[in-house]
Amino acid sequence: MPGGIRLSFSSPEKLTADLSRLRAEWARLQIEAQVLCREQTQPGGVSLYLQLADKAAQEWMPGLDTLGLGALLKLQSDRIEDDLLREIWLTLLNCPLSLEFPDAAELFSAVRIRGNIVRNAARTCLNFHTSAIERPADCWRYSEETGFVLIPGSPLIDSLKKACQPEAGGQLYSFSCYRATEYVILLSVAEEARESHPELLQQLQAQWETKAISSGLFHEVFMLELGTLEQPLPIHYYVPGDRVWFRNPDAASSEVAGYEGSWVFYLGGGQFSNFWKSDKPFNLRSKAIEIHHWRDSTVLDDQGELQMDEIKVEQLVAQTLADPVAFERIFERMHRLRDAQGVYDQGGCMDATREAPRFVRAPHSDILQALTTLVS
Repeated sequence: MPGGIRLSFSSPEKLTADLSRLRAEWARLQIEAQVLCREQTQPGGVSLYLQLADKAAQEWMPGLDTLGLGALLKLQSDRIEDDLLREIWLTLLNCPLSLEFPDAAELFSAVRIRGNIVRNAARTCLNFHTSAIERPADCWRYSEETGFVLIPGSPLIDSLKKACQPEAGGQLYSFSCYRATEYVILLSVAEEARESHPELLQQLQAQWETKAISSGLFHEVFMLELGTLEQPLPIHYYVPGDRVWFRNPDAASSEVAGYEGSWVFYLGGGQFSNFWKSDKPFNLRSKAIEIHHWRDSTVLDDQGELQMDEIKVEQLVAQTLADPVAFERIFERMHRLRDAQGVYDQGGCMDATREAPRFVRAPHSDILQALTTLVS
């Protein structure tokens, strides 16, 4: 029974109790009939394997393509909370890799965090900039040694929302797309920690009052990556809340800072986040065409530095989307797995992996363990 979800228990009694909670949630969401459950006794305990029923998997996600699931089941994941939860559960249950969780509570937290990510990513609206540094001055301060840290007394959750989710007509703060994904993930994990693990929230608050965690270290502390270039995930397999990278396969335009690729979140319903125009999320086609036209839109600024003409990108994307012949030619070239890092050959913009947050609940929160190690 490859893929799906695996839970491990020290006793059959704990398995029975957790399975009862899971079945109650699936029944509430009206998906219980589509979930296969299998118990297996192992040395030191018992495992529970969860998977989407074969008929549902084949009809709803043929070839492990989850992009059309929302339309097929008439889900409104962008407006109805339970529809978003349905889409998360169904796609997780049909994962081609085995997703390991220590118990049902951690699995429930993972589902809620994904929901948080989708909502927060959809609300995030920023000013794209690769070098400018600005945040709301009433709750954030900056130094080269610490990055942006919280002014003491500024709650982490509220301060992240101020930076990323401006009120209508409010100031848009400058971010790179990768830093924006870090803020969305941090916010979404903190919201879950507030409900299920207050000690973790306190540690996150203390960390961001002292020194920001970013870039490679953020990935190590917070993220789990599924798939590899050698064993890629199916090209159209996405779960709402996945962090996704679309690579720029053009060597020349990838030299423009910030245009090496594009970091986004999968929102469900075939849509990906757009931090710069939050009311206009991308689909796979529009994202691929946008990245393709970066190669046609570079310009030199007054200092002789290579920059991107975003207005020209928009114009070229609109032209291509209106021309079926040009669209098919360009999309076929982009709609391939990416090359390895440093290689620009026949690969496209599609990545082999997806990323999601690590465990948050006590006693097995590897995020808290990693934070504690940093402090010590």
